[in-house]
Amino acid sequence: MTTPTATPMPPAMPTATAAPTPNATVAVTAPASVSGPKPAPVAAKPTTPILQVESWPDRVLDAIGHDPRSAYAEQFWLAVLGPSASWLMRRLADLLEDSPDGFSLDCSSLSWELGLQGHTGKNSIFMRSVDRCCRFGLAQRRDDHLFVRLTVPSLGSRQVDRLPPRLARLHGAWQPAGSEPSVGGVSAPTVDQLVNRARRLALTLLELGEDRAATERQLQAWHVHPSIVWNATEWAVERHRSSAVARADVA
Repeated sequence: MTTPTATPMPPAMPTATAAPTPNATVAVTAPASVSGPKPAPVAAKPTTPILQVESWPDRVLDAIGHDPRSAYAEQFWLAVLGPSASWLMRRLADLLEDSPDGFSLDCSSLSWELGLQGHTGKNSIFMRSVDRCCRFGLAQRRDDHLFVRLTVPSLGSRQVDRLPPRLARLHGAWQPAGSEPSVGGVSAPTVDQLVNRARRLALTLLELGEDRAATERQLQAWHVHPSIVWNATEWAVERHRSSAVARADVA
């Protein structure tokens, strides 16, 4: 029996490949850009304000006013100006005493010295303190010039009315009663008036609850002459004791 022979398969036809189109544009994929944070813009360094400070003299006020570093300013103006403006006036008084012809003030440095962290922006405590001094007539600013009073006046009646009751009573005792003599057109207290003022202050302190030792210390802190301190305290203690006895008899 004859074995059939396998018929060979025809060769596979080659696959047709599309011919490239002449002048065809080949699309090229650009590499992906590396993403990341953009560099922060460099902020311009703020300039430190510089003020040209000069004294603002007034012949009458300089004769009868109070030094910004005085006991009067600390006792009464502090409640009106606030601590930052009061310390600013004190420091400017020191600087003007050292440089009477004026000086250039680095506001940032003084702000650090006053414990205000060196901030000098428009709404900073330092600049608000400058504005507050100007508002109460203790300074005057013109562009980059600052004119500062060498003395502060006594408080006006409206300002006294806004003081706490204890300070208002002390202020009433501080002010001399009656008119003072005029020397060259400027008032100056006599020794008798200084004694009377110290007596009223001492009596007011005793009425507010202070003892004799505390009263003497407070008068000394207000720079009352030592001889006047003793005289005033002795007088006030006797007057206070007499008043207490009189009230007890009435009761």
